[in-house]
Amino acid sequence: MSAGDDERNSRLETEDRAPPEPPAPHIPDLAAAKRLQAILASPSYRKADEDMDFLASAEARGPRLELEYFKAELLLRRHGIANTIVVFGSTRIVEPALAERRRADAQSRASASPGDATLAKRLAIAKRICENSRYYEIAREFGALVGAACRSDATRLAIVTGGGPGVMEAANRGAFEVGAETVGLNITLPHEQLPNTYVTPSLCLRFRYFALRKMHFMLRARALVAFPGGFGTFDELFETLTLVQTGKVKPIPIILVGEDYWRRAFDVDFLVDEGVIDPEDRRLFRYAETAPDIWEEILRWGDRKEDLLFE
Repeated sequence: MSAGDDERNSRLETEDRAPPEPPAPHIPDLAAAKRLQAILASPSYRKADEDMDFLASAEARGPRLELEYFKAELLLRRHGIANTIVVFGSTRIVEPALAERRRADAQSRASASPGDATLAKRLAIAKRICENSRYYEIAREFGALVGAACRSDATRLAIVTGGGPGVMEAANRGAFEVGAETVGLNITLPHEQLPNTYVTPSLCLRFRYFALRKMHFMLRARALVAFPGGFGTFDELFETLTLVQTGKVKPIPIILVGEDYWRRAFDVDFLVDEGVIDPEDRRLFRYAETAPDIWEEILRWGDRKEDLLFE
């Protein structure tokens, strides 16, 4: 081996060696050592991106909003999620078998205490949920229709829900059962809400802010399907109607599933008669009763708009 080889090997060994530890600071006395320890332990000494107290503070709300937007945007882009059908509906409308078990339990409790008005009310609600559990199966079938379509080359769609139980679970489940990717935009609530297990793991996001979650629902939405639901469903539905009505977003098909439910819950004719919306605003949405009905409405919209997404 030549001298040059020895020199080169020595240099490589030096480069592979771990860098030396920085010299320990010279602490002249115990008081100075304590002061240094206080400095190192102070929150002010933490790096900003590692200071969780700072990041969780009210003053850092702006960066949190930006990060929440950017993380979801980056993830959805990486997975090629560009066009979605958003499905909303009640978390309390469960699959028929579970709804029936709950009804039977409520019936048993009410029968054991026939004079208890609270138990009688719970039984009445359990019966209504049992009747409405058909919407779980409709959402499940619709998720499967969209999931099957999004696996083809011609139609590039993904089901997006709030990632929770009930109707959202059903739509995610239908897509999952035909092997399609499915998205869940979950949110942190005072009472813990776990995501349903049918969301694609790498496409289940958790939000802190409703505003950012709503933004991501709408950014890629090519249709909105609203099943019977409560305040959360109404919130998302009316925000979408407002965005379309005011021209803040391009029109998209908005389908309300269960005409009887929606006509009672939302009297659009009354709003027209009162003069608070225009008659043409009634055309912002359509009703449907079955999964094929929903899908046909969306496809017809694509035909009318000559939207190649729906070929």
